[in-house]
Amino acid sequence: MQNLKTIVGRSADINELRALIKVVGPSDATALILGESGTGKELVARALHDCSERSAEPFIPVNCGAIPRELLESELFGHRKGAFTGAISDRKGRFELASGGTLFLDEIGDMSMDLQVKLLRVLQERIIDPVGTTQGLAIDVRVIAATHKNVENLIEKGEFREDLFYRLNVMPIEIKALQERKEDILPLIEHFAVMHAKRRYKPITFVSSSLELFMRYSWPGNVRELSNLVNRYSALYPGQIVDFRNVPESMLPLGIRLLANSEPGEIPATVHVSSGQGAFNFEDQSEANLSLAMPSNPALSNSSTEEVNNGKVFDETVNVISMAQSWDSFPEQGLPLKQHMVDIERSLIQQALDKAEGNVSKTARLLNVQRTTLIEKINKYGLSSA
Repeated sequence: MQNLKTIVGRSADINELRALIKVVGPSDATALILGESGTGKELVARALHDCSERSAEPFIPVNCGAIPRELLESELFGHRKGAFTGAISDRKGRFELASGGTLFLDEIGDMSMDLQVKLLRVLQERIIDPVGTTQGLAIDVRVIAATHKNVENLIEKGEFREDLFYRLNVMPIEIKALQERKEDILPLIEHFAVMHAKRRYKPITFVSSSLELFMRYSWPGNVRELSNLVNRYSALYPGQIVDFRNVPESMLPLGIRLLANSEPGEIPATVHVSSGQGAFNFEDQSEANLSLAMPSNPALSNSSTEEVNNGKVFDETVNVISMAQSWDSFPEQGLPLKQHMVDIERSLIQQALDKAEGNVSKTARLLNVQRTTLIEKINKYGLSSA
């Protein structure tokens, strides 16, 4: 089906996702898409719409986290002239605009509790009340919601209604993080290279050492981050073969820079590399050194403003790297190395846990460690993953 070709990948997870979309799409049941930011939740929602009998009608997306909560009710349900200051005319809401089609409520976890109550009523009764009127308006809309948050945790904290969750979660669809389906990285690179190719230029390609760094990177920004990077290099090196050793440091994610100086890994055998005019070039297969030829003492002292894996670089890491590479800054009185490293490790793990909202798998990806190793350290230091 043409509408499923937008879901790129060859992993078992992606194949299962495409199969699920084929089954769930034709249904009119409400669906809840779960997945980290950047995994392609809206893409899946559009595919569900395209597979349905509503495909000829509108697909209307709404980011519930991007619209101020005091305006979101009017955006969803519309308003009548004079309902509030500035309401100079009647205005249709997104539910009414999506009539006959699909309404996609992205980041539903950011919706306020009072609006959740109104949404629940709409889902139950299929009637909306535009702001400024008590006369209900019947609607015919399929609702698909999505969130990157752990809804069950939100329910425990009293930040999300349990009854609304069950009403939305009729058809649950989970999208795995890119780190968990690395077989999809190479076909995605080829896909985005074609998508972002500049006029009159062929799609960019990458030498094998650069592709291996892509494979070893943890991709906390998921598919969106990968697309943005390929777009960046398509603009910098249109039609060329990209070698990260020749790319300015500022144009490389710091996480990839750090990986380049670690022990090289291997591309998993389960990943099949296409040949021809794709995004892959293997002229340098004989090369064993994966270093990016970075300066021996890169200026990382100001890197606290940059991102590691799309997260802020932890100050402790910057200090340690700076100290290790600039002995002028080593304290004259010395320091207890073992305890200092323990404190740093404990602090980094707790900060990563906080950033990942207690999700251990995501924390492991942020820190680029095995999940089992992380669990051992969490228990060792008595840290909280809640």
